[in-house]
Amino acid sequence: MLDACKQKLKAMQIKLNMLSLRSAAKEQNLCELFSKLEEIVPDLTDQYTTFKINDDYSYIKTRTQHAFQISMVLKTIKKMNVSPEKKPFLVVDIGDSSGAHLQYLRSILANDNNCPAGSVDFMSVNLDPVAVEKIKAKGFDAKLCRAEDLCSRYKIKADLLISFQMLEHLHDPISFLDSLSKNRISEYLVVTTPYLAQSRMGLYHIRQNETRDVFPENTHIFELSPSDWQLVFKHSGWRVVDEMIYRQYPKRSLLRLMKRFWKHSDFEGFYGAVLMRDRKWAELYKDADQDPSAPVD
Repeated sequence: MLDACKQKLKAMQIKLNMLSLRSAAKEQNLCELFSKLEEIVPDLTDQYTTFKINDDYSYIKTRTQHAFQISMVLKTIKKMNVSPEKKPFLVVDIGDSSGAHLQYLRSILANDNNCPAGSVDFMSVNLDPVAVEKIKAKGFDAKLCRAEDLCSRYKIKADLLISFQMLEHLHDPISFLDSLSKNRISEYLVVTTPYLAQSRMGLYHIRQNETRDVFPENTHIFELSPSDWQLVFKHSGWRVVDEMIYRQYPKRSLLRLMKRFWKHSDFEGFYGAVLMRDRKWAELYKDADQDPSAPVD
């Protein structure tokens, strides 16, 4: 009897979550893009390597997140005035697990009058060999290497880098971002991370004392607020030129009460930033071997 009640309450909570996500997408003008993405990539089952999207809730949650991310990229590309006069505009996706984002962009931009045929190329870079093979199977160029090494290994520089929900999975996001900037892999970078009003550490398996194997794809380390990410970006050689916050709940209905639920069970939403390479603050930080007057422990 008790188990049956728990299952019923869980089912009700899932329905409420999906209602919140759909209402949030409508309020934030993402429904049309949501539908377009469904047409381009109907199946998200194998989006990730270490787990599957196999129920309506995780599908809606992932697809609305994708709509937010793609909306940011399309807005950025539009502002950058893509032109095929010299060479195709190269978009490089860092850390994608399946190539879905590149599929979305390839299809949408192919039908955009402002982006003539052949004006945009796409590539992915990843350290996961399974992800690289999935992306190659979709017809994209994919490199099994670190994004920081694209120029030194392949002489590749991107016009735009995109990286979604990856920084929070890295042991050292500062060194990663600094290397991208220092090596001039691109002048522009679009990133998204979970949105939190106050920064915290992830590492949930340790918090909950779960002695199990975990992987970079399903493990958060640093979960920072936008203001703290902005400090990281500046310190790492980047400047924020645009930013957005996508909420997983609406603000203008009773479902705004879902804010507390999302905050404590998942995330209120996701933070996105468009970054431009700017070494102003990064160059003020001197390593000990660069500064003879630096104190030695």
